[in-house]
Amino acid sequence: MAEPRVPGDDDRTLELPCGESIDPHEIDLGMREYDCSCGDVHAVVTDVHPPSRFVPESLVAVLRETIETEDDFGEFGTPHLMGITMEEFPEAVAVHDAAEDGSVGYAMLWVTDFDSRRLHELVVELVVELMEHAVSHAEDDDAVGEFESQMLEFDVSEFVAEYRRLRDWESEHDRPV
Repeated sequence: MAEPRVPGDDDRTLELPCGESIDPHEIDLGMREYDCSCGDVHAVVTDVHPPSRFVPESLVAVLRETIETEDDFGEFGTPHLMGITMEEFPEAVAVHDAAEDGSVGYAMLWVTDFDSRRLHELVVELVVELMEHAVSHAEDDDAVGEFESQMLEFDVSEFVAEYRRLRDWESEHDRPV
């Protein structure tokens, strides 16, 4: 039997990793960070944010071509990036499923214990780990060696700084400049 309730009196709280709670309806699609009452700034990601928020479209295309997904999202995207982030840092990511809430504009919301810059670095590191794993299964020793050589020269912090410099972070439209 359904529990009686007052119309509009639904559970509208998301407990953040810091222990504070927010109403997911406070998050709009243009937000990339949330200034929390705990004093920290938390990264905000929704399923409608493109994966190119973190890595170039050309890499997104390669990931989509090589990674088969077995879920309702269809192709590799932001939910998968956040999924691998949650696997590595389960206590640092709060998730809200808003699939049944048509008033927010997103189906999934993630708020992290990290600010958006640190989350960006972590996502790039995790994508590099995915790529390293995939290349390690290659039968071409030259390709493996070339990839490993390139990764020795790859600086995640430098990449993120340059990528963020080239992006339009002020607009709610997350597209390359």
